Amino acid sequence: QVQLVESGGGLVQAGGSLRLSCAASGRTFSGYVMGWLRQAPGKEREFVAAVSWGVGIRTYADSVKGRFTVSRDYAKNTVFLQMNSLKPEDTAVYYCAAVQGGRRWTDADYWGQGTQVTVSS
Repeated sequence: QVQLVESGGGLVQAGGSLRLSCAASGRTFSGYVMGWLRQAPGKEREFVAAVSWGVGIRTYADSVKGRFTVSRDYAKNTVFLQMNSLKPEDTAVYYCAAVQGGRRWTDADYWGQGTQVTVSS
């Protein structure tokens, strides 16, 4: 059974930092892109950042460039999202997902359960 399990969310003041983790299990993810997406109340889910499992190519939404860093650890089969200089508008439920290379996030094969990030002003 494939599982993506997020952790690391919480409440932080504006300007603070959080590190999210996504522990992946149940299969090998070569050929997949591992990503973070978020959904704020009343808004659609949006792309935040992603890293290709094999080559390690990273992509970011414009809104988080320079503040967030996505990475992966082969040994731990885990993907991380380091979030610095957090803003109240970063408040959302953050989801980890895995999609085969070249496909859209709406077609992602696997999703985590989500972790809440709340940034107070």
